[in-house]
Amino acid sequence: MSQQDVTRNSPRCRNCVCEYNRLEEARFWSRILQEHALFIKLGLPAGERELREEAQALIEIFMELRRRLQRVSRLEGQLLEDLIRAVRAIIEYKAKVLRNLLQCAAEPGSNYPLLLDHIRREAVRFLNLLQRPVPQDPLLMLLEQEVFWLRIMKEHIEFIIHLLDPSERELINQAEEFRRTFSRLLETARDLQSMADTKPKSFNTVLRFTQDVINNTRALRDFKGAAFELARLCQLLSIVSNPLLLDHVRREADKFLNELDVLLPEVRRCTSIPGQNEVVPFN
Repeated sequence: MSQQDVTRNSPRCRNCVCEYNRLEEARFWSRILQEHALFIKLGLPAGERELREEAQALIEIFMELRRRLQRVSRLEGQLLEDLIRAVRAIIEYKAKVLRNLLQCAAEPGSNYPLLLDHIRREAVRFLNLLQRPVPQDPLLMLLEQEVFWLRIMKEHIEFIIHLLDPSERELINQAEEFRRTFSRLLETARDLQSMADTKPKSFNTVLRFTQDVINNTRALRDFKGAAFELARLCQLLSIVSNPLLLDHVRREADKFLNELDVLLPEVRRCTSIPGQNEVVPFN
């Protein structure tokens, strides 16, 4: 990958030190957060008027931020401040809705507590990136991303399972197999991340593991895409509030794959043992 290719991607890597392109991240995550507000609103009971109005206000805030983000070439100044303020607001909103459920102070509607925590964690990660975009070693960054995203992918599968009608047995069986696979991958990623704390000069097992992650995430991405098409065509029995939800989780899988596509070559170039970085599949 050339330097020009790398700078067009997010995260951006140079000399084995990686950092995010915050503008591209902002464009991606501002849409994701706008949709989070929509999904929460759709899941709230009709009687929760105040919370529904707050969700709508957040939708409009992020719609406007998205328009502004498309008109600039750098994320800085007032736009950055406004974006940080909006992300903090939606984090607190998600936390408030979750607290209400945990304290049995509100009707649950169709917003699972884990779903609220899931989307809160995504927003917190984005806020941290905006506030502390500190470059990292590519190996540590790769494993950190894998731990984060594999948990997100696993939870996506769990949500899909609980949204499908019980009669969708074939799709549920496929999703259950994905759940088992991504649970194993997440556990392994956490083990490898812990081992990497010893700062090894090379760690070729991570290369093999990451290729396995890529292959399985591509398969999951395609499963989500197929489910979205079925929902869009009214061929899916489920309680999915909006087909957009399935496209939303598909785009997050693509985001995970994009990050791996950028970081894996850097890890291979910078931390693998020369002549031993060929990935051998394990069957």
